[in-house]
Amino acid sequence: MSRIHEALKKAEQQRSTILSDRKFDESSGLLGSSQAVKVLATEAEILPPPTDLADLKAEADPGALQFDELRMKCVKTVWNPDPNFLVFSSAKDFPVGAEQFRTLRSRLYRIRETKPLSTLLISSATPAEGKTFVSGNLAQALVRQRGCRVLLIDADMRAPKLHKLFGAPQGPGLAEYLQGGNSESEIMQKGQEDELYFIQAGQHVTHPSELISNGRFKQLLARVSGLFDWIIVDSPPILPVSDATVLATMCHGVLFVVRAGVTAAAVSQKACHQLQGANIVGVVLNSAEDAAGSGSYYQYSGYGLGQSISSQK
Repeated sequence: MSRIHEALKKAEQQRSTILSDRKFDESSGLLGSSQAVKVLATEAEILPPPTDLADLKAEADPGALQFDELRMKCVKTVWNPDPNFLVFSSAKDFPVGAEQFRTLRSRLYRIRETKPLSTLLISSATPAEGKTFVSGNLAQALVRQRGCRVLLIDADMRAPKLHKLFGAPQGPGLAEYLQGGNSESEIMQKGQEDELYFIQAGQHVTHPSELISNGRFKQLLARVSGLFDWIIVDSPPILPVSDATVLATMCHGVLFVVRAGVTAAAVSQKACHQLQGANIVGVVLNSAEDAAGSGSYYQYSGYGLGQSISSQK
């Protein structure tokens, strides 16, 4: 717990330095910066892990899914990813950012050697800290291992961003599944990446918390967890809404994203306390230090906070 506390304090200490370095170009909409994601701490002893997903599988529909059938029936599409966000994009070279995500991947595998960790929730205390950036790039880092199957789920039905990150076409997504309107294969997309699959947030709904709690998300994880090596879930931030705290109880672990120069330590600590019962496996500091790369800027007002989001390399 002490390492997590130190990580949050480090993020707060960098606030004035990072903010002074940012230059927003209003004509292009780009936030000029050269910050890197940095893994600050990966500890599994903070809180006891939630119920093992083996229990979820026992509750699943007896008609278990088969991967070959899911691959055949899922939506085949062409993604047009945003090269300003994806550090592994062939259009741009972000070697420092890519290496940081490889380091994060290695540390997660080391944790998995001692306890279950195949379903991972990515969240933050508040908007604009880079959780979606971390979710998308971590999924890409994982799928670059030979034979590794990765499912990326955008569970942020309030202000979804992953479909923009990947340039995924609109279609049925998580919201439709949770309302009972579509099957797993009908909401799952497969793009150019051989073993990367994606479930977007879906249509706008006015009651996402109720949908997340209705049992269908738990059923989804139960039915697909045995088919993928990793399931990465991008959630809403923890403090504005309750969605993330509910989702965390259904996942093996939580990766907590903190934005250097933005997030106050007290705010992050409050968010961690709200995750009681979840297994916080580590902290990722976004915009940690000067490095080669750039960031992209989007207005992020889906939570009624009027914040801005900047995902840094």
